[in-house]
Amino acid sequence: MDRISALRNIEDALATYERGETDLAGLEQEVQGVLRTFATEFEDGLAAYRASGSDRVDGLVVVAASRREARERVRELVDGDVDPAVERLDRG
Repeated sequence: MDRISALRNIEDALATYERGETDLAGLEQEVQGVLRTFATEFEDGLAAYRASGSDRVDGLVVVAASRREARERVRELVDGDVDPAVERLDRG
């Protein structure tokens, strides 16, 4: 998915919300799915991973090619010596 397609999909989701055809939770889920698809389609093999552990990393979502890379990316983001657990997320 390219940037223009992602923006169009988000605009469609917003229009659906504005027409009252979905609630806020549905809108959030749709937009989250679009963003994850956009972020993980730059290169084959990328996926979204959610970190858990200390307050500093709990809930962070990163894009990486593997669990090891995801843990390293989380460490880089919090600029610290942490040992996060990561879980691969589905796109939708």
